[in-house]
Amino acid sequence: MNKTVLFLFLSALWLHALPCTNILVTKGASADSATYLVYTNDGEWLYHLDRTAAADHKPGDSLTYNSLSGKEFRIHQVPHTYAIIGFQMNEHQLAIGETTFEGRVELWDKDLPLKYWDLMRLALLRAKTAREAIEVITSLVEVYGYGSEGESISIADPNESWLLEIIGTGGKGGAVWVARRVPDGYITAHANHARIGTFPTDDPDNCLYAENIIDLAIEKGYYDPNSGEPFRFNDAYDPPSPEHLKYTETRVWSIFRRAAPSQEFSPDYHRGKAGAKPYPLFIRPDKKLALQDIFALVRDHYEGTAFDMRQDLSAGGFGNPNRPRPLDWEIDGKKYSWERPVSTYNTAFSYVAQMRPYLPDEIGGIAWFGVDDTYTTCYFPVYCKVTEISEPFTKGDINRYSRESAWWAFNFVANYAMIRYSDMVKDIRKQQSQLENLFIAQQVLIENEALLLSREERIQFLTNYSYNMGKIVHQKWVELGDFLVTKYNDGYVKDSAGRVRSKPYPEAWLKKAVELEPGRYNIEE
Repeated sequence: MNKTVLFLFLSALWLHALPCTNILVTKGASADSATYLVYTNDGEWLYHLDRTAAADHKPGDSLTYNSLSGKEFRIHQVPHTYAIIGFQMNEHQLAIGETTFEGRVELWDKDLPLKYWDLMRLALLRAKTAREAIEVITSLVEVYGYGSEGESISIADPNESWLLEIIGTGGKGGAVWVARRVPDGYITAHANHARIGTFPTDDPDNCLYAENIIDLAIEKGYYDPNSGEPFRFNDAYDPPSPEHLKYTETRVWSIFRRAAPSQEFSPDYHRGKAGAKPYPLFIRPDKKLALQDIFALVRDHYEGTAFDMRQDLSAGGFGNPNRPRPLDWEIDGKKYSWERPVSTYNTAFSYVAQMRPYLPDEIGGIAWFGVDDTYTTCYFPVYCKVTEISEPFTKGDINRYSRESAWWAFNFVANYAMIRYSDMVKDIRKQQSQLENLFIAQQVLIENEALLLSREERIQFLTNYSYNMGKIVHQKWVELGDFLVTKYNDGYVKDSAGRVRSKPYPEAWLKKAVELEPGRYNIEE
C-alpha cells in the first residue's frame, strides 16, 4: 500500500474496530468442487482496488514498517514475490480475509511493527498455499513481533481452507496463535469473535499452534488448569459477554441457519443466555453450495427471523434494515443495541474468492469483487492474474462525490434507496441479479475460450474481460442511480408509463402509528 491508502485504511480501522464477516467453503462443500473464501471489509473508507506485479529482489533487500506508536523497523525481503490483487488474492489462487476480535487489549503491543493487514499482504506475496501462508505469518511474528489486536484470519487455496486466530503477548515478543483446517465437505464463518475453542494438540495435518498458547493464558490468569475444564482459545483470549455475542455470533448463526436449516441452530447462544452451547466451529451444509448460494449468504438482515431488521420500529414505514452508528446506546443506566447484520451499508468492499484446482491458476482463481453494501452490490469477476484493474474501481475520494468512481456510484444507489427501501431495493436487486446471472452464465464460455490460448494470451484475454465487466457494472449503476431518482421523486412513484402515482405507507405501518400514538392522527372524535 502507498502511504495515502495506508492512512485511509488505518483511519477506517480505528473508526470501526470490529467490523467484518468471513465465510470459508471447502471444495467438498461446493457444487463446482472449488474452495471459496468470502471477506466483507466493513468500514467507512473508499478502497482503491490495485494490483502488485511479481518481482525479484536482491540479497540484502528489506522492507520498512512502522509500529502504531511510530517506531520504524526493517523486515527482510525474500528473493521473489508473487503478483497479488489488492491484499486479498495472489496469482497462485491463494486468498485471504479477516475479522478483528480484539480480545485481551492488554496483549496488544503497539510498539511492534507487523499489523494484521501487513501480514495478510506479506503472506500473499510470499506463499503459494494456505499452509505456506500460515508459516509466513507465524514465522514473521516470531521474529519481528505482532503489533495488532486479536484477529481471525481466513486463508484458502484451491485444495485447503484454514482459520488462523492470533493475538499479541503483551510485550513478551512473538504472538499467541492457533490454526485449524476446515474439514473437507464443511464450511465455517467468523464475525469479530474468536471461534476456535478446544483444539487437538497432536494432529499437525489439521491443527497448528504456538508453543506458548496455554502457558501464557495460565500466567495471565485467563485459564486455570486445575478447574477441570478443557482449555479453549476463544474463552481465554476473547472471553464472551452478552453484548459481544449479540454483535458477533448472531451473524455466524444466521450464516449457519441458512446453509444448514435442518440443523436448527438455536439463537440462545448469540442472545447471551447462560449455559447456551456455542455454535460448532465447522458445519456441513445441507446441500453443496453454488456460487449464487455463497453470494446469498452475505446478503442478510435476518430476514424471516425474530430479528428481521425490516420489521421493527426503527425500520420505518418502508422496511429500511439499515441503522446509523453507533449501534448501542444507554438510557437510565440500561444498555441497548440494534442488531448488527451480515449486510451493512457501511461496507467498503467485499469479495468472494473462487479457487479451482482443476484449472490453470490464471483461469481457476477469481476474485468476485464488489463495493459498498453486500445486499445491493454487484459482484463481477476479476481473474487472479490480470495485469490491469477496471478503472472505476481504482479511483475516488471519500470527501468528493464523483460518478466516475464505482464506490460512489454504488453508495449513491444504496443511500438513495433508504428513502423508500422496500420499493427501491426491488429495482436494485433486479439489476444485480441480471448482471451476476449473466457473468455466471458466460463463465464457462469465456474460460473454454481462454483454455485454447497460450498462457500469455489467456492472461491478456482474461484481463480485458475482467476490465470490461467492471466498466459495465459501474456504468449500469450510474444509470440505475439516475433511474431511481427519476422514478422515486418527491414521495411519488412513477409507473411503467412514466405517470406520477401516489403510494402511501403500508397499511401495517399505518396501524402501528395509530397504536403507538393514539389520538394524534384522528380527524374526527
